[in-house]
Amino acid sequence: MGFIITIDGWSACGKSTLAKALAKKLGYAYIDSGAMYRAITLYFLRNHVDWTEAKEVKQALKDITIEFHFNDKTQQSEIYLNGENIEYVIRDLVIAEKVSDVAAIKEVRTFAVAQQQKLGVKKGIVMDGRDIGTTVFPSAELKIFMVADERVRVERRFKELFEKNPNITIEEIKTNVELRDYIDSHREVSPLRKADDAIELDNTNLTEKEQLDFALQLLKKLV
Repeated sequence: MGFIITIDGWSACGKSTLAKALAKKLGYAYIDSGAMYRAITLYFLRNHVDWTEAKEVKQALKDITIEFHFNDKTQQSEIYLNGENIEYVIRDLVIAEKVSDVAAIKEVRTFAVAQQQKLGVKKGIVMDGRDIGTTVFPSAELKIFMVADERVRVERRFKELFEKNPNITIEEIKTNVELRDYIDSHREVSPLRKADDAIELDNTNLTEKEQLDFALQLLKKLV
């Protein structure tokens, strides 16, 4: 059956990079919870949903179906919104600028958490996000909380987005990262915080291999 492994942390800390590598190494399913909130944000933007109106939000959520399908070519799990593959569409800065606002909405979080918990029923999953170890799976066998210096996080996010949008500036990325940090940690519902039993991983100066080895060593202690 396997374990449930949660990876939480600040924006642009490399949570998905570690989660994907760990899931692949273990043969587990990888679930990007942040992608779910981005998918909802995309739907709201496309359909001009006023997310300050609870009634409108509740109605819109009824029309949203989110699924994850494994892509044999990329060897990765990709997200689908109402049957459409939006894996790359949701990585745009426009979505990044709005996703924290949408994710702070109580009705949105209730909807997303319910979906996430269903995905973990059979265990054998790695899920990353902001409140996975605190709210979604508080009884997870292994919880990791990732941190990194803001400068490094900004550089990582800039490198990621510059390939898609050469006109983007490092100042825009820095502002976005700082804003998301503030909203994520100050929202009323499920704010970003380290679970009491989570193990902190500072990957400011770690390679992808080193952080994977760190996580695997933690897992060995559970077996």
